[in-house]
Amino acid sequence: MKKLLDRLETQRYDLEYELKSVVPLEIRKAAAQGDLSENAEYEAALDKQRMLQLKVRSTQKRIAEIAAIDLARLPEDRIAYGSIVELFDLDTDEEITYQIVMAEDADIKQQRISVSSPIGKALIGKEEGDEVTIKIPSGVKNYEILKNTPYSQTEMDL
Repeated sequence: MKKLLDRLETQRYDLEYELKSVVPLEIRKAAAQGDLSENAEYEAALDKQRMLQLKVRSTQKRIAEIAAIDLARLPEDRIAYGSIVELFDLDTDEEITYQIVMAEDADIKQQRISVSSPIGKALIGKEEGDEVTIKIPSGVKNYEILKNTPYSQTEMDL
């Protein structure tokens, strides 16, 4: 989780730098062109400023949410954030492994799915041996949970 928080802090820093250093120059440059009531560059710079302010607040909120997660309190007997889950697809008779991660770390090519994805949401709280039916955009998937390796037993620094 430290890597994710570090990335978000870097993102917040970059956004704040642009908001405090770059955008004010753009606003001043556009304002120097004269009549502000019909100045498209000025309006665009103000829109950019508002967008960056929203992104900074959103990133700060996300950092606070993630920092508040107590990894020591994650269940070991059920699927939770950080779990590596081995599933048996009851429809195709294939096994698949996923790791449950935050949305910012999701990457289906690396078999890392978000806790907020349909599959992630359906798996959270389930145990080995459970069968789960999951509605996904392309239809319905039926899985049996073969194995859950909790976050505390993984080598991952998410």
